Amino acid sequence: MAVTVTAVDPRPSPLARYLLLAYVLLVIYASLHPFSGWRDQGVGAFAYLRGALPRYITAFDLVTNFAAYMPLGFFVLLALHPLLRGARAFAAAGLAGCFLSLVLEALQTYLPSRIPSNLDLATNGLGAFAGAGLALRFGVGLLDSGRIHALRHRWFFAGHQHDLGLVLLALWLFTQLNPETLLFGNGDLRGLLEPPPAALHPAEVFIQMEAAVAACNLIAIGLFLSCLTQDNRPLRGLLLALLAWALALKTVAVGVLLKAQNVFAWLTPGALLGLAGGALIVMLAVALPRAARLALAGLMLMAATVLVNLAPENPYFANALQQWPQGYFLNFNGVTHLVSLAWPFVALFYLMLLAPRPGEAGRGSADTL
Repeated sequence: MAVTVTAVDPRPSPLARYLLLAYVLLVIYASLHPFSGWRDQGVGAFAYLRGALPRYITAFDLVTNFAAYMPLGFFVLLALHPLLRGARAFAAAGLAGCFLSLVLEALQTYLPSRIPSNLDLATNGLGAFAGAGLALRFGVGLLDSGRIHALRHRWFFAGHQHDLGLVLLALWLFTQLNPETLLFGNGDLRGLLEPPPAALHPAEVFIQMEAAVAACNLIAIGLFLSCLTQDNRPLRGLLLALLAWALALKTVAVGVLLKAQNVFAWLTPGALLGLAGGALIVMLAVALPRAARLALAGLMLMAATVLVNLAPENPYFANALQQWPQGYFLNFNGVTHLVSLAWPFVALFYLMLLAPRPGEAGRGSADTL
């Protein structure tokens, strides 16, 4: 059924607010990682504001700090719309980014592994204002015209619970930037436990385990997407687009973060086998009733999480990780690692919430985007 688009009485966007909350939490974690060694350094929390500029300034630091706060300013302005508009919304979004950076830089004073910087504050603030400007120029117009609303409701079920599902899908894409995992292999808890004793495994064992991890996760994410998508939408095409984005991000992670000569180093025989098998199964499984898809998605998530914790290391990829000079990417990698670790457990809990209860229709409500 066609979606009627009107430009009257725009409402705040729950999806924008959920994305803002998720992004703020990621920024906080990245800024304060590794959250250990807190102590009083004998200087005031805001002493960095009067300090000299950092002795060593690199273009990478400037660009990273600027880019990290652009999405923040963008999401803040969209979350404030339509309560604030125009110059007031722009100023509020930019100042919100500056305030968050001000507080986080102050907290870094108490972390020996972090160095608060007035230059970081300045570049973060500029990034927040730039993101707010982009939202004011492009994002707000789409909200007011109803295009985002129409796109959201044309493709996905309405309701706050489905907005949360879309945020989880965005975070799943974000986990693909973690170069330490097998393809789609989220939920690896071994770093929190005692490392298992080293053992030699035949290559066939690793190939089979990697294929199973990739296939189970692909089936789970495909069914997860299907439970959010309107019944009359081309779900298989949407799934292929999501898969293409995920593989592109994985390629970027390997090529940029690991600086691998072969950016397709992740495309091992096991990963290729898992992609082929998982894609074939999920294309058939999306035809199941919605309740069955929810149950199968949860089952595949649990199976994939167990398998990724049992899978042996790829010795070649493990060697590349040992030689990885994390340096600039240490905090970013900490964020991707945390999201990757937690994602399947949060997604499993979310699927339980989506499960229809007796007497419920199982469809989204008429909530707006």
